[in-house]
Amino acid sequence: MDKYLLPEDDGLPVRPSGNWAQDKLFYVKHYIDTFEKSMREKPWRARIYIDLFAGPGKCQDRDTGEYFIGSPLIALTTEHPFTKYFFVDLDGENLATLDTRSKATSVPNDRIKFLTGDANEKVHEIASDISKIDKPYIAGVWNALSLAFLDPNGVEELRWGIVSTLAQMKKMDLIIHYSQQGVERLVKRSVDSQKETVLDRFFGNTRWKDVYNKYKDSAGGYHRPLINYYKSNLQQLGYVEVKDDEEIWTEPLMRNQKNAPLYRLLFASKDKLGIKFWKEITKIKRSGQIQLL
Repeated sequence: MDKYLLPEDDGLPVRPSGNWAQDKLFYVKHYIDTFEKSMREKPWRARIYIDLFAGPGKCQDRDTGEYFIGSPLIALTTEHPFTKYFFVDLDGENLATLDTRSKATSVPNDRIKFLTGDANEKVHEIASDISKIDKPYIAGVWNALSLAFLDPNGVEELRWGIVSTLAQMKKMDLIIHYSQQGVERLVKRSVDSQKETVLDRFFGNTRWKDVYNKYKDSAGGYHRPLINYYKSNLQQLGYVEVKDDEEIWTEPLMRNQKNAPLYRLLFASKDKLGIKFWKEITKIKRSGQIQLL
């Protein structure tokens, strides 16, 4: 295999990461593989992968120096590749590096679109491109099927407008980095602000403040109610409800080396089959341990 596709130093820039990023990517890889294996033979107009915070395609553990493959290359090297890819990053050098690495894959370069800029703006260009494919149903030909990975560096980068724009597509699965640490860092100074805050943009409105104020002094804390509120907003966009008070493993929690919560992976699909896939995948940790309730 080409050095650009292996978890080793290939002389190009990498994204410095914590060890927990490998746990996250374990779930992302298995969903991508399951998604493509199960859907490749159906008559979709297109099978689309979207990575709005793509990075250079490889990561390196800050502590151990270990290299590992990032989400863009995971998607490009899956056994049954997507038919269209969109990669977005604020840093043009990241995308130039990813472009170099992508040329080592079997995916033709004309199937890949690189967009440099703010994901909150570029998402509209992506939605416009998909809408040209996602035409009304014709007998024997299905609509476009898409998977978007929303993995920002922090809560500030991911506004609700990204989610609501992608949700306009008929078949759009989402894997969302929900920054529990970011919410905790900002919530106390944001709740009484009269100006628009980062959390207002993240949740899509100011009603999160009512949820926080109701539960901030409760025994169970405010994080679970706020997560459920975020997910209720997803349901209003047409996504299937998942009751995670019963099946908490469907929200893998990434922790740092001190075991402090960092972020969760939330999954959203408009199809119960997608939920079924995700439940099966998230039952097993990267260590191979089966998660129990």
